[in-house]
Amino acid sequence: MRTPVLVYDGDCGFCTRSVRIAEKLPLRARIVPWQEADLAALRTTEQRARHEVLWVGETGRVAGGADAVAALLRHCGLPWSVPGVLLSLPVLRAIARFGYRRIAANRHRLPGSTPACALPADQRPGT
Repeated sequence: MRTPVLVYDGDCGFCTRSVRIAEKLPLRARIVPWQEADLAALRTTEQRARHEVLWVGETGRVAGGADAVAALLRHCGLPWSVPGVLLSLPVLRAIARFGYRRIAANRHRLPGSTPACALPADQRPGT
């Protein structure tokens, strides 16, 4: 059994702020910015980590974007697992994925963002 890992963009202020909220949940997982993660050991790539938040579960399965958020919530237990399960249902999953893509594309406009959030991924600090 592996400890789950949440991988996020450590150069993005909005992402970092979101992770600080996640740390307040009853989460038994390691949280690491992709810039400091051993992505090969986590069975993922830098390209994917730059694109979306990742959840690497106990089995090593990698979920990204809205699916990662749903997996994180399911892992937290009740009452947090309820929205995690709901976000995994087909219709809500499609809505969550759309919403995640919109937020990710506009994260530089959201509270907590930094100038790095507005840069293309290949131009962000630490790349």
